[in-house]
Amino acid sequence: MTLRIPKAELPTELRETTIEQFGAVPEPFEVTAHNPKVAQDATEMGGKIGQWDMADESLKTFAHMAVAAQVGCSWCLDINYFQALNKNLDLTKASQVPRWRESEVFTPLERDVLEYAEAMTSTPTTVTDELYASLLDRLGPAAMVELTAVVGFANMSTRNNTAHGITSQGFSDACGIPLAARSENPGVVSTAI
Repeated sequence: MTLRIPKAELPTELRETTIEQFGAVPEPFEVTAHNPKVAQDATEMGGKIGQWDMADESLKTFAHMAVAAQVGCSWCLDINYFQALNKNLDLTKASQVPRWRESEVFTPLERDVLEYAEAMTSTPTTVTDELYASLLDRLGPAAMVELTAVVGFANMSTRNNTAHGITSQGFSDACGIPLAARSENPGVVSTAI
């Protein structure tokens, strides 16, 4: 897929900062720059979300990746896997998020978080009272609110990127472990690893 909108010019300072941080300018920045207010607010919101600390970083990253896999946002999978590397998260687990139902590397809590992220992403949402209560009991109210907001933001980001035609930029090539492909039938659990 190609971008559906041309890239906008970024201010030199922002261009240099993103290259320093990511090694390249992320295409979502270049696309969103067509509307400076949207670009600034989205960047600030993403930055603020990155500072939240009531929910485990692995759970939040894996949840975002589960949303990206379900929506089909290769860019979000790419950048979140790259960020998992930079945050020293478990790359074996991160690499398996797109096929989490078939993989045996996840804990019961991680599986429930991934299921929750997918349930929030489904249209209409399919979050059950039982799943929510189980996570609330294990995470606590503050972390549950944070996780839910992260998944909501992930839905906004993934859907924006896919609508604009933004795809992977190869950030995750640095990870060493290839990112698994999403299962053809994600609702079916198999014992294959």
